[in-house]
Amino acid sequence: MFIQTESTPNPATLKFLPGQTVLEAGTADFPTAETAGKSPLAARIFEVSGVTGVFLGNDFVTVTKSDDIEWDHIKPAILGAVMEHYQSGAPVMEDDGAKSSGHADFEGADSEIVNQIKELLDSRVRPAVAQDGGDITFHGFERGVVYLHMQGACAGCPSSTLTLKMGIENLLRHYIPEVTEVRPVGV
Repeated sequence: MFIQTESTPNPATLKFLPGQTVLEAGTADFPTAETAGKSPLAARIFEVSGVTGVFLGNDFVTVTKSDDIEWDHIKPAILGAVMEHYQSGAPVMEDDGAKSSGHADFEGADSEIVNQIKELLDSRVRPAVAQDGGDITFHGFERGVVYLHMQGACAGCPSSTLTLKMGIENLLRHYIPEVTEVRPVGV
């Protein structure tokens, strides 16, 4: 098994490409070791000292490290953890049931606008941020403001504000006049 790595715009995250499917559908975000219980792969990666986050995509694993540790010191251990996981035959997710889109549900008068927002996110935004090892999902819409949840490499990335304001906000405002602003939300 040969695992490739790619840098991301976030210097604290690295994208690992195991050369096979990680998740059949959707994504899974584990911002802490405590949240990784339903993923044997994420739990194994969190055993590496200095790992602070694991994000699983279709064909990649994004790992976030603490600022006080260099990639050169933990990258070999993470590569080993990913390889050991795939050689063990264990599932990536223990509860591999129904996957959601990742977007928050929305009911109300603006549901048609929200459906347009989700469609633009799915068709234009999410494929691009997946290339950088992250994901952006719809969290809410209120009085013209779209609230988005940033995951994986996007969470805590120095360029995420620029991506939100100059990229996503401009895109949504262009196609959906009711959108006036885009804001990130925490976990």
